[in-house]
Amino acid sequence: MHFGIQNIIFILVLGVAAFLFARKFGRIWRNIKMGRNIHRSDRKGERWALMGRVAFGQTKMVKRRTIAGFFHVLIYAGFILINIEILEIIIDGIFGTHRLFAAPLGPVYDTAINFFEILAVLVIISCLVFLWRRNVNVVPRLKDLKGWAKADGNNILIIELVLMIALLTLGAAEANMEGSEAGPWLVSGLLAPIFSGVSQENLVIIERVAWWAHIVGILAFLNYLPYSKHFHIILAFPNVWYSKLDEKGRFSNLESVKKEVELMMDPNADPYAAPAEDAAPPERFGAKDVTDLNWVQLLNAYSCTECGRCTASCPANITGKKLSPRKIMMDTRDRIEEVGKHLDQGSEKPAEDGKTLLDDYITREELWACTTCNACTEACPVNIDPLSIIMDMRRYLVMEESAANQQINMMMTNVENNGAPWAYPQADRGNWIHEI
Repeated sequence: MHFGIQNIIFILVLGVAAFLFARKFGRIWRNIKMGRNIHRSDRKGERWALMGRVAFGQTKMVKRRTIAGFFHVLIYAGFILINIEILEIIIDGIFGTHRLFAAPLGPVYDTAINFFEILAVLVIISCLVFLWRRNVNVVPRLKDLKGWAKADGNNILIIELVLMIALLTLGAAEANMEGSEAGPWLVSGLLAPIFSGVSQENLVIIERVAWWAHIVGILAFLNYLPYSKHFHIILAFPNVWYSKLDEKGRFSNLESVKKEVELMMDPNADPYAAPAEDAAPPERFGAKDVTDLNWVQLLNAYSCTECGRCTASCPANITGKKLSPRKIMMDTRDRIEEVGKHLDQGSEKPAEDGKTLLDDYITREELWACTTCNACTEACPVNIDPLSIIMDMRRYLVMEESAANQQINMMMTNVENNGAPWAYPQADRGNWIHEI
């Protein structure tokens, strides 16, 4: 081992990257915890199994056996497995070693690197396919992505290409270096003739440039993630773990309303009793802004992959309605970020800025277009639940503003008067059997 200026630079770069990522991650987690508290720690065995299948196993990505699902699994596997090599790179960078694990692991090391290089080639192919699908032969569910949303997807694919090319270049240059301690390996060995006429001094430069490009690219990628939709690479695991395990058609009850009903049904309760002095203030019915949502819903927003599978499956969207479940999640995330900026300025709680998630980000037309069919939640590859946000905002409109649309108001009036959603009394319900 030798310790020099390169090691000092590497340690500084590593430390700065870790600090910046930790700071941004801390802010995002603080923003998520702005949401109302909700307990989702029951049925742990089911949650671990679900996370293993959906987040780690990618089962919902390949459910329909699509091209996108196949290539996404390749990129995912490449990202997870190839980055195992980062451990060796970090150790080499800190202590000045080179291919530290090559000698002690021998054939096992060679087999692993060969596997990583094959994966790197598959990742390159997958990235090129996705770039084509995003920019040339654009798939329908990606056509409405504009501006940053479109550029973000391209940025990640280009970064992945650079990282994989740097990895293969590193091996190809090393294969031509005299006294190399490892290699040549399968793919980089095939690429080695590219550098066959290069001097040893220049090979060292090429190898070092590729080594630095790979590790600095990874650290840059790490710090890009919190600003990107690809933060789901990290948040998908807790997001799936905290998924709703109840039946999809089962809606939650407001605790305050539930207590009120229980009080009405209790014959021994005193309806005129004064509330306890330490009783909590009444909660807002439903959600008007992001702070009215629970923290799992905010986690959902940060975990959104923007893949559009939810919107592509939404019957309201398919029939031309304004609703897009993907937009619901993206708008929620944008509003969380905006509210979080007030906390960044030193406020102990989000400041009033005259804006709310309702109306300023999500319109009432979008909310009432939802059929509550749960197609969006079923389609999401990381178990995001846009419907829960839509229903909480609807609940606010109905219970706080009495602003349900005309059809729903008529239905609720009929239920109140007739005990059914139809505009005729209970005594006439069976009259249809007499019709000819």
